Amino acid sequence: MTDAATVPTAPESAAETAKRVLLAAPRGYCAGVDRAVVTVEKALELYGPPVYVRKEIVHNKHVVSTLQQRGAIFVEETDEVPEGATVVFSAHGVAPVVHEEARALSLRTIDATCPLVTKVHREAVRFAESDHDILLIGHDGHEEVIGTSGEAPDHITLVDGPDDVDNVVVRNPDKVVWLSQTTLSVDETMETVRRLRERFPNLQDPPSDDICYATQNRQLAVKQMAADCDLMLVVGSRNSSNSVRLVEVALEHGARAGHLVDYAEEIDEAWLEGVSTVGVTSGASVPEILVRDVLAFLTERGFGDPEPVIAAEESLTFALPNEIRRDLKAAGMSDKMTHDAAAATDGVTDPLH
Repeated sequence: MTDAATVPTAPESAAETAKRVLLAAPRGYCAGVDRAVVTVEKALELYGPPVYVRKEIVHNKHVVSTLQQRGAIFVEETDEVPEGATVVFSAHGVAPVVHEEARALSLRTIDATCPLVTKVHREAVRFAESDHDILLIGHDGHEEVIGTSGEAPDHITLVDGPDDVDNVVVRNPDKVVWLSQTTLSVDETMETVRRLRERFPNLQDPPSDDICYATQNRQLAVKQMAADCDLMLVVGSRNSSNSVRLVEVALEHGARAGHLVDYAEEIDEAWLEGVSTVGVTSGASVPEILVRDVLAFLTERGFGDPEPVIAAEESLTFALPNEIRRDLKAAGMSDKMTHDAAAATDGVTDPLH
């Protein structure tokens, strides 16, 4: 009988030794980003270049660069747009004063504000009209926060996370409501609300959740996969709030490391040392082609086919802004939002349109 100590060990199975890729779904473009990007594309088709865009249409370097190559000119302020020209307002929304500036310059304006951001603007106006103090949870200086605050500057106080709660001062603690930037960390926002409610027990909630469905779904997918990941790669730009949040969520929920990259070539080979499982996702303003490049990079380094981690299905779409739909119809052009940068809802892609 053979001594147990001399029995050869069975080789590890391919499954045990394979380097895995977990691919989050949904990821990438949300309906609001899709609408904003197509708005600029259609404006260029309709009116010809240049078309001016106030601020980045969405926070993604690749998208902005691609639209610049087609004739879009991005400016920081309205007064940089020549009188009478066409200007698109970004998905993040603008304050009423920006519309006034545009009228003064006789600009043709196309408002590509995400409808979910517009909803928050309307809530701010309504609560200001009823003389509430509005506690806006968000990041100081973010374009969305600037736009929302401009709707009711005398009634809105910015609360930049849980640690800012102690600084809040209100006129009447029985007439206080909270609203939020749409692209925040769900968990951090709820912690901020919890602390606010400790100070102001009669704090009112918004009529419906302000954090957008896409932000929540992308964070949920990351939460489901993070503990299995040695490394989480989030495709997105550094000025994209929701992309930055995805890295934070991954680390908070068990990923051993996490990095934000705009392009596959930004991945440091050293990050892959000793890594057996990589998670991949992308922010809500990221075209799918950039994710495919990351997957190709990993494949070339011995990682297997991506395994989808599906947290939700998305089918929401938004119509293009009224101004551009009207002009497209008059020109006999289609207002269909068809392009190759659709949001991903399964292991490969599931176009919104």
